[in-house]
Amino acid sequence: MSEFSAEEVAKRKMAVFDSMSPRRQKHILKKGYDKWDPFAEPKDPIDVRKDKTKRTTQTLVREFLQSRRTEHYTNAYGRGVLEIALGIVNEDDRFRGMYEFACWYHDLLKKEAQE
Repeated sequence: MSEFSAEEVAKRKMAVFDSMSPRRQKHILKKGYDKWDPFAEPKDPIDVRKDKTKRTTQTLVREFLQSRRTEHYTNAYGRGVLEIALGIVNEDDRFRGMYEFACWYHDLLKKEAQE
């Protein structure tokens, strides 16, 4: 807003404030009208989370589902894939436990088949 004079900026700020709902105005007044900057640059979005392979959850899910034959999975299957991918990328203990159990059970089945 450096291209405008201080007086013009104050008028614009008041115009923005006046166009707000009374509830929002009350919120701004509570924090301080002088501190409020309606012309502030937006903040950067949070970093997109990636796993150890540098893939996003969406990329992991897409790659996995593309490796499967579509007639073998349902919407519930896809939701489960997305849910566990989110949990693993976010390092949620619940999903890490499910993953480790699934790996252990897979190994158990292999072992039992060899005996």
